[in-house]
Amino acid sequence: MISIQGLRKGFGKREVIQGLDLELEPGRRVALIGSNGAGKTTLIRCLLGEYHFGGEIRVDGKCPRKQRCEVLRLVGFVPQLPPPLKMPVGQLVRFVADVAGSDPARIVAVAHRLGLNIDQNRHQPFVRLSGGQKQKLLIAAALGRDTSLLIMDEPAANLDPEARGVFFELLAEKRDKEAVMLISSHRLDEVATLVNRVIELDQGQVVLDDKVDDHVDLNSRLACRVRINRPEAAFARAVGQWGFTAAPDGLQWEGSVAGPDRLRFLGMLSRYAGLLAGLEMKDAGHG
Repeated sequence: MISIQGLRKGFGKREVIQGLDLELEPGRRVALIGSNGAGKTTLIRCLLGEYHFGGEIRVDGKCPRKQRCEVLRLVGFVPQLPPPLKMPVGQLVRFVADVAGSDPARIVAVAHRLGLNIDQNRHQPFVRLSGGQKQKLLIAAALGRDTSLLIMDEPAANLDPEARGVFFELLAEKRDKEAVMLISSHRLDEVATLVNRVIELDQGQVVLDDKVDDHVDLNSRLACRVRINRPEAAFARAVGQWGFTAAPDGLQWEGSVAGPDRLRFLGMLSRYAGLLAGLEMKDAGHG
């Protein structure tokens, strides 16, 4: 599906990507990780045909620079930073659907599942939406049509826990033996449960390329009960954002967490390690 040979890209005297070779086969869900400046975003921009580059890239046999329109029809892309588009939401949905030869109703349906009502925001300029609303619309535009390559740069960064759970469900539905999913992130724990291969970049070169266990059910939910030693307002706000509710004494909190979000949830709890008295997590089936 994706073949990269001897890829080089620099800006001025600085070479960001240095002779990169990669093969991404159909059915692979790949985490692209690395620190700032490692070359992740530059690689993505090359795949999208936005940069001139040295070496060769083929997406389904096509060059993203020379055959950009054909390649972009195959790609669903969720950028890390939403573009400053002044286009009204309804017009943007129609435009994306027309470019991809897709039905705009599919994009609208995905946005609705994520918690964004397109009809209520149809005349609102995209740039005026909140950060979370923009992210939901970008995800809907990428997942609400047929694609051979799904590229997502920190895709769930601005989503609330409920929307993240729906996002994982959508990815589970999107799993396709013929498609490639590429998820860029600074942190592996953010995406580990979504992928079956991890590629780490450092200074434009691959320093880790490994297959990982992908048995986690993206539709699963975990029932959680958290006990604390004493009431704490900061903890209440943090766990409340996950939809948890407290017992009358404020010492026990109950709720559920999407299975793929377990590491993120435990990371939040780790900030209050001295406050925790107990934690129970068990499989609650599908959401």
